[in-house]
Amino acid sequence: MVLGCNFAGLTVARYLHREAGDHIKITVIDRKNYINFIPNIPIEVFNNNNPADTLEFQFQKFLKSDGSEFIQGEVENIDATNKKVYYSPTERKGAAQEQIAYDYLVVALGCRLAYDKIEGFAEFGHTFSDTFYGNEVRNYLHNDYKGGHIVIGSDRFIQGQSPKLPKIPIALAACEGPPVELAFSMADWLKKHKKGDAKSITLFTPGDVIAEDAGKGILDQLLPMVSKMGYGYKTNTVGIERIYKEGIAFKDGTSLEAEMKIVFPNWEPHPFMKELPFVDDQGFVITDLFMRNPDFPEIFAVGDAAAVTIPKIGSLGHMECEIASKVIANEILGKEEQIAPLHPMLLCYGDMGSHKGFYMHTDEWWGGKTSILKMGYTPYILKMGF
Repeated sequence: MVLGCNFAGLTVARYLHREAGDHIKITVIDRKNYINFIPNIPIEVFNNNNPADTLEFQFQKFLKSDGSEFIQGEVENIDATNKKVYYSPTERKGAAQEQIAYDYLVVALGCRLAYDKIEGFAEFGHTFSDTFYGNEVRNYLHNDYKGGHIVIGSDRFIQGQSPKLPKIPIALAACEGPPVELAFSMADWLKKHKKGDAKSITLFTPGDVIAEDAGKGILDQLLPMVSKMGYGYKTNTVGIERIYKEGIAFKDGTSLEAEMKIVFPNWEPHPFMKELPFVDDQGFVITDLFMRNPDFPEIFAVGDAAAVTIPKIGSLGHMECEIASKVIANEILGKEEQIAPLHPMLLCYGDMGSHKGFYMHTDEWWGGKTSILKMGYTPYILKMGF
């Protein structure tokens, strides 16, 4: 049973089929029957396209070709003791709650993005985290933007804690690749439309440094370039206090004036997760580095729902899907294949505008020695190919 069918859920379902084939029956539950291709929303917005027209993809054909079952439903509870999932079908309002049993469970439900916890966001904030909000940015930029200052950054992320978790770094922002990418591509758009440049943008972060998971080697190259280009840069905001018409206020008592406030929120587990017996103090699923829960060994988690996914980036989720699928398949097939535990690695492609991009490949934040930063046309082509 796979709960969720965004990037992590779809990937682990397909890897399970690849590893075990007809020896397992895979059922996937998700509240919707399509996937949003979030990484390319800014590209569509800056090209004045509604991202909903081009970035919503039906995934059922892939599941069907693998022989996997799909249920369109909202997951509402997990009974770990009796190995049951409770859900309500979402095709029409008013459906009765159903239940389904599992032998193995992979939780890939992602997170709840807590925009509703940011005072003033609905009236005065913008973001790029789904096609609806992306289209709101598109309409504002191309119709209403007056050329004022733009701030881009993250609210404070509340990371879960548990003594049962492996040792992992502490992140103060859920994922800061998007703010960095947006700063570059937004400056390019402003320049092309004669509405400003990098000097029109201020980046902010709740931490000591933005995108700290990129590691010192990359940041020692990136931050001087950001400064030279003229971006504003504010650190240690502690979090967002509120957004208002003229700007944004932070929990450290400071504020910035801005016409556009582009923000990324705290990422929270879904509310029902917080009461389950296999999660940390915030509701993220506790796993070891083989993506398995220590108390309920038939339960796995991958992607943003997993506590060890820090920060909440796609490259970690992809690695976790490979590991979890191999562990489950080995047990079912009785194989003794050696599987390496998760060794976190950041892999990130970003659009910088004007057919340029950046590529980051590093494990330095987790204690490794890999640190690669490339910029230019080739990273842009790799981003578009992805």
